Amino acid sequence: MPDHLGMRRTRSLLLAALAGLAGAVQVAGGHYHSLALLGDGTVRAWGMNAQGQLGDGTRTRRTRPVQVRDLTGVTTIAGGRGHSLAIRGDGSLWAWGYNAFGELGDGTLTSRTTPVRVAALTSVVAVAGGRDHSLALRADGTVWAFGHNTYGQVGDGTTTHRSTPVRVGNLAGVVAVAAGAYHSLALGGDGTVWAWGRNNLGQLGNGALANRSSPVRVGSLTGVRLIAGGRDHGRPHRL
Repeated sequence: MPDHLGMRRTRSLLLAALAGLAGAVQVAGGHYHSLALLGDGTVRAWGMNAQGQLGDGTRTRRTRPVQVRDLTGVTTIAGGRGHSLAIRGDGSLWAWGYNAFGELGDGTLTSRTTPVRVAALTSVVAVAGGRDHSLALRADGTVWAFGHNTYGQVGDGTTTHRSTPVRVGNLAGVVAVAAGAYHSLALGGDGTVWAWGRNNLGQLGNGALANRSSPVRVGSLTGVRLIAGGRDHGRPHRL
């Protein structure tokens, strides 16, 4: 009997090799671009590049993966609508691409075609990209955010766009973060879920439809192990 699983696995490996992605250990998607982290700590990107979100120093659309310039030792990647994010092994956070609202966190509103370091953040262990905002989780369990904030998705109690990281409310003990288009999510170490930002469709899960600029608890959920953000909804998972 044919080994269909083995055939599919071989086909996947061949396609990855042909695309220059052999040894990929993580992938992430933006709105119209894609990212892959290779085992050697370098990053490849492809797709739309009008804002420099591929990080190769150009604004040329790429139909095959190109290497993100001047970036090594990467452990984690994430994509926003038109920007990209990467954590290096030393805990520093780097970003490139669209920056009209400060989503690169470098203190400017200038889009970048190569990675720049996110200001004043160290010991970063997880990252997430929303439509035009970014989230970073530090090793001490605090959450930091920057970028577009019209709906309070940065979580600092205001609706002011931020071009450098600000701490999200008084959240502590967080173990994971996720981002939707205009809202944000955090998973507490105790299995609770917290959300903030746009809530016109109830995406914060707190029984209301009002936007929130500071974290609110998602219903009475407990025992949650994983979270993910959709465009206008969130998804917690119990295991």
